[in-house]
Order: sequence, then C-alpha cells, then structure tokens
Amino acid sequence: MTELIVHITVPIAIFLFIAGFTLFAVYAERKIAGFVQDRLGPMETGRYGLVQTIADILKLLQKEFITPSAADKILFAAAPVVIFSAVFIGFSVVPWAPDFIPANTNTGLFFIMAVVSIDAIGILMAGWGSNNKYSLLGAIRAIAQMVSYEIPVGLSLIAAIMITQTLNLNDIAYLQGVESPERIFFLGLWDVTDIGGIFAWHIFQAPHLLLVYVIFFIASLAECNRAPFDIPEAESELIGGFHTEYGGIKFAFLFLAEYAMMFLVSILGVVVFLGGWNTPLPNIGSLRLADWTTGLAWGLFWTLTKSLTIIGVQMWIRWTLPRFRADQLMTLCWKILIPLAFVCLAISGLWRILVML
Repeated sequence: MTELIVHITVPIAIFLFIAGFTLFAVYAERKIAGFVQDRLGPMETGRYGLVQTIADILKLLQKEFITPSAADKILFAAAPVVIFSAVFIGFSVVPWAPDFIPANTNTGLFFIMAVVSIDAIGILMAGWGSNNKYSLLGAIRAIAQMVSYEIPVGLSLIAAIMITQTLNLNDIAYLQGVESPERIFFLGLWDVTDIGGIFAWHIFQAPHLLLVYVIFFIASLAECNRAPFDIPEAESELIGGFHTEYGGIKFAFLFLAEYAMMFLVSILGVVVFLGGWNTPLPNIGSLRLADWTTGLAWGLFWTLTKSLTIIGVQMWIRWTLPRFRADQLMTLCWKILIPLAFVCLAISGLWRILVML
C-alpha cells in the first residue's frame, strides 16, 4: 500500500511542480522581455503584475473546447497529451538531490533521450490533425529541426558519458562531489577529491566538456523550439505553427510541455556537466564549505538554483537574438555543431585513456 501511495504521489508532485514553475517562468519571461526592451512588463493585475499569469491560466481553463470541423478529431485531441506526456515522463529519472530521484535506473540518460523523442510524434499529430496548412508547415519545420538537433545533443551527452562511464544520472552527479567514489582531478592535473566544489564539476575535470556543454546548450534550445530557433512557431509566417488551432486547456498543455522541456534540458545539463546537486563552494583548508553545504535541502537548493539560472539565460537569449532562417539553422547543426561534437567525442576518448586511467 505504501508503494502504491508513492507511485501516485510522486507523479502528482512532479506535475504540481511543473505547473507552479510554468506560472513563475511565464511571469519571469515577461519581466525579462520588458527589461530587455526598456519597459515594465505586466504591472496591472496584482502588485507588479504578479497574478497576471494566474489570470491567464484561469481564462484558458474556462474556454470551451473547440475542434475545427475538418480536423482529425482523434489526432487533434491526443496530440497535446502525447507532447506533454513525453516531456513529463522524462522527469522520472532526474536526480534532484543525493538519492532523491523518482526512478534510479542505470539507463536514466538513455531513457530521457528515448522518451523525449516521442515529442516529435505528438507535434506531427498536432500539425496533421489540425488540417491547417500553417499548422502542418510548423509541424514539418519542428520535426526537421528536432530530428537534426537530436544528433549534436546525443553526441555531446556521449562525450560526457565516455568520461563518467555510466548512464545513471544519480551516479553522474555523485562523481562531481566530495562524496565521489573515484578520485577527482582538476583539469586532469591534481587530485581535488577532498576540495570538491566547482573544481569537481565535469567541465573542470575534463575542460573540453565546457565546449561540449555549449554544444548541448545550443542544440537544446533548438530541441525546445526556443528563440533564435523558433521557426516552427514563427508568428510572422505561420501564425502560431503547429498549435495554431489550439485553445483552452489543450493549448495550456502545449504551453506546459514547452516550459517543462526548458526545465528538463536545463536540469539535465546541470546534472551531466555542472555538478548536479553538488555545491560550487570548495573546501579551503579548515573552511569546509563543500562539506557544510550538502544534504537533501542543500541539494535541492543547488539543483534548482543552477537550473533556473540556465533557464534565465534561455529567456535572455530569446529577447536578444533575432530568429534564424531555416537554412541557417540547418547549416549550424550539420556543418558546425555535429563536426565539433565528433571532435569532442574523440577528445573524450583520448582524455579517458591518457589522463583518467
């Protein structure tokens, strides 16, 4: 009975977190957009516009269900569920703090890559099922973009896996802290196992992983259809892309999926490259900062702080850079990111053989 309760409460808790995060992130993005564009953003609904997003959600929930008469009713209705479920299930193997993980599996990283790829099927269902030329064009763009950028994402993660020698996300995070079962070398030169902190993160254990993380970050923006890679939703060309015909609760689920995907790729990058739940504060002599800032509460704090910082950068980029053309997007993927990822892959192999063994 206890196990059944856990299996019910954990997904509910994750869903509530995603919903709460989306409310916060939408408000934050509006404020960041206002700051970048030298204006105030939401100010009227509540103090400093704090309840504007809540008002928007309440409006969406009250809208009637509208399905275009010529749409494929089954595909149109199922698409938001498939898209959100694909992203939602990915959270099941993400470690939030030491041993605080819904499903601790030895193939966690592979599981995330496999299940999130189902997102593309849902987008195709939404575009085709809407029976709208703008929706279909947006879906085609999105799928071409996602399938292409899955390659640099996968190669960058493989480059990190060659260093960690494990697909278990919980173990990957442990390998970047003072409790690591292996010796940690800063830049492959001297043992910093007892020092910990930022020096134990993978981007410092193997410095080429900093470039790998940049590749991962850029490709993850394209996976999320975020600017400057938001051509599947280009308002000036496609109205709203694959979700043009959606409204009400269906649109809310598509919106939840987009922001949940932003958080998922951010926390995945944090776990694999940026120390996971481990503190950036090192032990300095008798000042044991890394030892003092460990445990469940601190682990949650550091994981959320790092992830939200990365999300803030994603939002900053959206309101700073112009949208790419389709040919520029594909050129960046196939001619720049993928070759660089292959080079980093080779460096990871040499680093593991020559430095870490």
